Amino acid sequence: MTDTPLSQLGQSAGSAASPEQAVLERVSNPHPDADYLIRFSAPEFTSICSVTGQPDFAHLVIDYVPDAWLVESKSLKLYLTSFRNHGAFHEDCTVAIGKRLIGLLAPRWFRIGGYWYPRGGIPIDIFWQDGSLPEGVWLPDQSVAPYRGRG
Repeated sequence: MTDTPLSQLGQSAGSAASPEQAVLERVSNPHPDADYLIRFSAPEFTSICSVTGQPDFAHLVIDYVPDAWLVESKSLKLYLTSFRNHGAFHEDCTVAIGKRLIGLLAPRWFRIGGYWYPRGGIPIDIFWQDGSLPEGVWLPDQSVAPYRGRG
């Protein structure tokens, strides 16, 4: 089912000290003959501003069409958690997550939407995609409303 034994699923596993140290794991796709979409939503993603040291918050939406591999969800959760003490700009966090997942999974198609909460009064949304969506795959809207403040 996997290319290497899973080290976190079903085990006690804490968060890594950094995204570089985090272990992302994959499992075999049970339906490699079918084009289908997988979505992960992380509405409470947190990282640290590399300049001010203040916390940054985002709602991440990760969509992909798998080929041979699926990301193991516990390892993804722990990987995303490893950003809590990681200093980087919004753009770097969002695109780095996408690149790491593409490197692990080699999906048929991938996109990530990073909906960042305001910093200095300006919300920053980051969108990154790799490949072309296969024909016939249902792609629902990411359903994250644009930031409206209190209005």
